[in-house]
This record gives sequence, structure tokens and C-alpha cells, in this order.
Amino acid sequence: MTAKARTAGTVSGEQGRTVIDDAVVAKIAGIATREVEGVYALGGGAARVVGAIRDALNSTDLSQGVSVEVGERQVAVDITIVAAYPVSLQKVAADVRVAVYRAMEELVGMEVAEVNVTVNDVHIPSDDEDGSEEARVR
Repeated sequence: MTAKARTAGTVSGEQGRTVIDDAVVAKIAGIATREVEGVYALGGGAARVVGAIRDALNSTDLSQGVSVEVGERQVAVDITIVAAYPVSLQKVAADVRVAVYRAMEELVGMEVAEVNVTVNDVHIPSDDEDGSEEARVR
């Protein structure tokens, strides 16, 4: 999932107007989500593969796994995460919602309509091991 390419979040005032692009809103939501304890990664399987390639090239996509819909005064956010094992999935999802709500209200200055969190996978630390352990059976 990616941010839409249109421009939204326009605020007019006496001294001019501010336009916040959807990609910026998605990036802020992604950063806020990555800071939550228990979030291992963002995005589904294919997005994580592309993300790993980007990371290797030092070109991390901070909005990976984040989709936003931005209106004139409100924003809706959909986030797909991989949770670190062993964490309470409900607690991680709730903490992600709180972090994204806070970021949208404080940094973007928009009201949040909803934050939907999809837990796509659970990362188990043993998944990172290289399998060099001696086999139990011969």
C-alpha cells in the first residue's frame, strides 16, 4: 500500500496557504509506527522484500505499509505491521493507534477519522538465525 499521489491537506489563512502532500502524511504515520515498541516491520510480504532491497541501497521507504486518505480537515490511516514475538498484538495495535493519532494531530494538524491496523505477521527471533545449529537427529 502506498500514499496516493494527489495533494491534500490544504489550509488557508490570512498570510497564505499550506499544502501537505499525502506522501508526507504517510511518511509521518510510518515514522510514528516504527517508534512503537513491539513493531518489528511495516508492510506485507512483497512490500518487505522491496523494503529490504531499498534498505540495502540506503533508500528506506518510511511510508512502506502505510496508506492514507486525506481530506480537507481529516485523515484516515491504514497500517500493516509485523509484530515482534512475544508481544500482545492488541496492545501493539492500540499503541500504534495512539502514536499515529498523536503524530497526525500534533505534526500534521489534522483530525483523525480512523487508524486501522492489520497485523500481517509475527517475527520470531529464531527466524534470523542462520541455521548453523547442530541437527538433533542423524
